[in-house]
Amino acid sequence: MAVKKVQKKVAKKVVKKVPKSMKEGDAYSCSVCGLSIVVDEVCGCADYCDIICCEKPMKPKRARA
Repeated sequence: MAVKKVQKKVAKKVVKKVPKSMKEGDAYSCSVCGLSIVVDEVCGCADYCDIICCEKPMKPKRARA
């Protein structure tokens, strides 16, 4: 009788990239039009807010020193 090898499928954990909380001095830029902003004051209404430009979330970038 032939022995069948059973392969176990290992479920990969899907780790969502959770954005960090905004703080004063953080800089964001639009990947479409190039608009850049710097956070002057944090509202504190939520853990994280998306800043939308050109219908896409702005991406964090390094702020100038």
